[in-house]
Amino acid sequence: MPPKATKELTYRDVLDKIKKKDFSRVYILMGEEPYYIDLIVDALENSVVKEENRAFDQLVFYGADSDLEEVMSSARQYPVMGDLQLVILKEAQTCQGSKTQLDKLAPYITHPNTHGVFVMAYKGDSLSATSALMKAAAKGGDSVTVFKSPKIRDYQLSGPIKDYCRNKKVAIEEGAVQILIEYIGNSLQKLFGEIDKLIVAGGSGVQRITASMVEDNIGISKEFNNFELTKAVSMKDYPKTLRILDYFRKNPKNNPSVMTTAVLQKFFSQIVVGHFTADKTDRGLMEALQLKSPYALKEIREGLRMYTPRQSLAAISALRDFDCKSKGIGSLQNEYDLQRELIFKIFTVS
Repeated sequence: MPPKATKELTYRDVLDKIKKKDFSRVYILMGEEPYYIDLIVDALENSVVKEENRAFDQLVFYGADSDLEEVMSSARQYPVMGDLQLVILKEAQTCQGSKTQLDKLAPYITHPNTHGVFVMAYKGDSLSATSALMKAAAKGGDSVTVFKSPKIRDYQLSGPIKDYCRNKKVAIEEGAVQILIEYIGNSLQKLFGEIDKLIVAGGSGVQRITASMVEDNIGISKEFNNFELTKAVSMKDYPKTLRILDYFRKNPKNNPSVMTTAVLQKFFSQIVVGHFTADKTDRGLMEALQLKSPYALKEIREGLRMYTPRQSLAAISALRDFDCKSKGIGSLQNEYDLQRELIFKIFTVS
């Protein structure tokens, strides 16, 4: 019988069964994205054993500090107070020689305690299907649940963010999604933590998370940041671009030129790719450029309209020249004076 671990198995599938008290005897949770692993572990900790019985029937081990023989011995014990015992091996990847040592659990996986639930959380990687442990899991049928939690790529983050907000019963603007992704990165734990903070900051009546709320609460200037700079550059709005650069000059710690250069370099590189992409539909451009949300496509569309391929390549060249000069190579000018010179070059190239 094939294992329950398939590409179709999602964290929701696992959580739905836990909610219905339909527990597997063994859970093997692994992968690069720790958020969903922790979510499942938390659900099991709160569901398998009644709260009043947890001091007797719930045991937690940590990989670096645990002897696997002791873990298996504990897992084979019968519950003291309730119907089920829960044994969890957290941070299994920290076991010394973890990938081979964890094979010691294979005999238990093959014959699990029918009065217990055993959980192994292995973060940062996935165990090989050819390992003794995973071969045992493959033969476990319905008694074993294997959940793989792959790292979510940047361009895939929009869905989980919106989904999390729906579960929290708040809407979120596309602009707010984009800013969160750009500034927080692809750590779901951090992203969702920021969303929780925004909901609290919005008060009990908050129904929608806006870009302004994100900017105000994670320290981004609503008007003057690299997002606004890119938007102004994409529209060739010279006066606004200079105002933003003046703001950067006054707030250098929050707006290092190296970050500004990287953002503009990425923007013009995307414009070049966009010009030479055969499929210029929204879907075609988003796939070719690996855009994170339709919100980002608006600036790309504007950039494609305002800059020819030659102008885009010239902008990239000017950015490279600026990068050298800002490091003192061939110029002694202040980096913010050099930024104004850079923008002038970008806007005026024919």
